[in-house]
Amino acid sequence: MKKINFEHAFAQFQDHWNPRIVAELNGQQVKVAKLLGEFDWHHHENEDELFWVHRGELELKWRDADDVQHSVVLEPGDCFVVPRGVSHQPIARDEVEIVLFEPATTLNTGNVENMRTRRELDRLT
Repeated sequence: MKKINFEHAFAQFQDHWNPRIVAELNGQQVKVAKLLGEFDWHHHENEDELFWVHRGELELKWRDADDVQHSVVLEPGDCFVVPRGVSHQPIARDEVEIVLFEPATTLNTGNVENMRTRRELDRLT
């Protein structure tokens, strides 16, 4: 058992779009990541994904079942759950620090495989 300090966790890395694991519970992982720029549109077939903004401002775009695009802007302290199967795109115009809660099986790029795909995540201490 250990205490998690998010300030300390975010201070341990500088790169973007590369989540790190800070804790695990009930088959879920708590991850931290820094984001900058636009991520690829993707979806997670079997997993919901919770985005919680620690620092900065994150725009999340998504498409509904009729392919209509929506968006929400998350500020520090805000969180948003993207349901499984929903195509979405995170956008960080300036650097954003986020906490993610998702099943351990969740691939960061969902149904898309590219240079940002991370199959093995580092664990922070």
